[in-house]
Amino acid sequence: MRGLNKVTLIGNVGKDPETQTIEGNIKVAKFSLATSEVYKDANGQSQTSTEWHNIVLWRGLAELAEKYLRKGSLVFVEGKLKTRNFEDKDGQKRYVTEIIAEQLILLDKKTDGN
Repeated sequence: MRGLNKVTLIGNVGKDPETQTIEGNIKVAKFSLATSEVYKDANGQSQTSTEWHNIVLWRGLAELAEKYLRKGSLVFVEGKLKTRNFEDKDGQKRYVTEIIAEQLILLDKKTDGN
């Protein structure tokens, strides 16, 4: 049986993307993305819950992010979940789950100054 690993998010960029060029002149960009939902609590008061996601973009998408994305930008991201592990400075094994973006759509409205 085949599996499906697909993530679709619409949210706001948490900070300007960090880009780097790795061996082979390949560009990679990383940024955090906030998705929020509003709900009513038991007392009928509106509450907001925000989730933070680590987004990774490669090649052309990384170049697009570097050129156009800024903190607060509204974006659509579609991709797949990937968990990797590493050893921190104290020798502890750490895990990080990221969304490897396969599609990025800028949703901010164009303004005269931009």
